[in-house]
Amino acid sequence: MAKDPVCGMSVDEAKASNRSQYQGKTYYFCSPGCKRSFDKNPAQYAKKG
Repeated sequence: MAKDPVCGMSVDEAKASNRSQYQGKTYYFCSPGCKRSFDKNPAQYAKKG
């Protein structure tokens, strides 16, 4: 399980349809809204992960 860097929710990487790449790492999201927030400012959220 991965942790959504925006909301902190656990996300199953195998089933996650919302994902983004940033600095060579894949981030997984529970919803399109969390993915959009991350994509607007990935540096802010990548620090949390």
